[in-house]
Amino acid sequence: MAQGANALAKQNHVPEMSFLEKMKPHAELIAAIISGILIAAGWILGKGDAQTASVAAFILAYVIGGFAKAKEGIEATIEEKELNVEMLMIFAAIGSAIIGYWTEGAILIFIFAMSGALETYTMNKSLKEISSLMELQPEEALRITDGVEERVHVSELTIGDLILVKPGERIPSDGKIAKGLTTVDQAAITGESIPVTKDSGDEVFAGTVNLTGSLTVEITKPNNETLFQKIIQLVQNAQSEKSPSQLFIEKFEGTYVKVVLAVVVLMMFVPHYLLGWSWTETFYRAMILLVVASPCALVASIMPATLSAISNGAKHGILFKGGVHLENLSHLKAIALDKTGTLTKGKPEVTDVMVAEGLDRDEVLLKAASIESHSNHPLANAIVKYAKETLGRELVHPESIEDVSGWGVKAHYENEDWKIGKADFVGRHTAEAFNDGASLKLAAAGKTIVFIERNGDLAGLIALKDVVREETKQAIDLLKSEGIHTIMLTGDSKNTAKAIAAESHVDAYIAECLPETKVDELKKLKEQYGHVAMVGDGINDAPALATANVGIAMGEGSDVALETADVVLMKNDLPKIAEAINLSRRMNRIVKQNIVFSILVIMVLIASNFLQLLDLPYGVIGHEGSTILVILNSLRLLK
Repeated sequence: MAQGANALAKQNHVPEMSFLEKMKPHAELIAAIISGILIAAGWILGKGDAQTASVAAFILAYVIGGFAKAKEGIEATIEEKELNVEMLMIFAAIGSAIIGYWTEGAILIFIFAMSGALETYTMNKSLKEISSLMELQPEEALRITDGVEERVHVSELTIGDLILVKPGERIPSDGKIAKGLTTVDQAAITGESIPVTKDSGDEVFAGTVNLTGSLTVEITKPNNETLFQKIIQLVQNAQSEKSPSQLFIEKFEGTYVKVVLAVVVLMMFVPHYLLGWSWTETFYRAMILLVVASPCALVASIMPATLSAISNGAKHGILFKGGVHLENLSHLKAIALDKTGTLTKGKPEVTDVMVAEGLDRDEVLLKAASIESHSNHPLANAIVKYAKETLGRELVHPESIEDVSGWGVKAHYENEDWKIGKADFVGRHTAEAFNDGASLKLAAAGKTIVFIERNGDLAGLIALKDVVREETKQAIDLLKSEGIHTIMLTGDSKNTAKAIAAESHVDAYIAECLPETKVDELKKLKEQYGHVAMVGDGINDAPALATANVGIAMGEGSDVALETADVVLMKNDLPKIAEAINLSRRMNRIVKQNIVFSILVIMVLIASNFLQLLDLPYGVIGHEGSTILVILNSLRLLK
């Protein structure tokens, strides 16, 4: 085992990166910043007599800032055999330089370089989630062959193999229990906050945690077909699909470039022959057209508005991973929400304590909590916490304790025999009849019941529940007031789901969901409503977060959920979702204003150029002035 651990440590060892390797992901951003500095230097030098130095600074700004986008544009043009916006930016910048307007061309390059750097950064960040998922699946398993234990890589496991899973270990592959009784934490797969009891013949999943008993598991699926691997594949597939907005932008980009370049080429020849313009005038007007038709204002219509909105959200605890996700929020018609850790606190809490007639409630609770204090089960921890907070007394020390795996715990204290656990542990008929069937009513309300027996008689019960967050109702009501349909998706039972749905005010619920079930339900919701968001916090929510038009993760959730999601609520504050939607709507309104204004300015400038009413300086003033106005309008989103 030690050798296997050492081998795994060596396998996972990552050599220290050099400074250049660390800087490589930020190369485009560094180039853009240097380009901006050179532009400023060139402008300052141009104010004096150092014209040659000024031009040299601008040329360097062109090369350093535009290299990455130029390379991308040229490679894409060669591969797809079609011009793109990157090429138009290059032509426009060169055209500006040809007619002596180095500053405008350099600024155009700078703006495009910055947008490219942000795009690269976002793509690099999105690659982390798959590696985060992979870290949760064990790489080795303890296989049993003819009574001999052998540690092997999970890829070597085949259907029918028997493996030993000890308490506290993650289950390495899907299978069914051949021998053993335990409780399993399935939060990684189903999102259930309370561990599930598993006995012989029950199914277990890779990535879940065996908490108490030792298990012999028979492998039922190859490693590449486990539920855990399906989660990874679902995330990869969902992220590789392009959104309709992205496809539309790509189509518009190609058309725009073709039209502008075609008109510029015509402008270089047609006016000379049809209108009698001189060759100098014709070329001059063509260069003006290339400058004023460049989409500088159009680029500024979106990016500053997006960055301002993202900054606004960050100040209020809402992190957006890109402008496209912020834009999509305003189109939402429905939101699916995970239960555990999203609508609820994610940890069971004591809600009811009942004792048999004639017994002292505090004494029964004290002794039950004292016994449970020797267990690390989440229910036991909740009972101990509740007793300490409500009683304000020191716990006692039982004389003996015996853990009965899968059932509960036995203890002896001051000549009394105690049993604490599930209904069958103390006698189901007696448990269900206690206090006029109180346990059945509590169970119907979605609560988990722990029974207490003293000297063979039922002494009481403790009901626990994953409690709905205080802000959940307010958040759901805000979303509903915005006309957004709310649906809860949970791996819990129907009774629990029904109770939580009613308490949290959601419009509908779907219970007993596995990760792939959540993805299927998300696809159905997208067909029904068009634009749908998913809110979650667990590993099991990752595929659904990736499938939704917008994935929203709770800040205290798992790393995988945070990496997969498009939006992160840093303080687990659900009402912030409605705030984010309103911010998205504001941004989209301002972006539309900017686009309409910038297009109108470009059209006026182009028309004035054709009529020979526009000289180059005024064309530049109109073009750059519209860009400045668009940016100022976008900055309103900071408030």
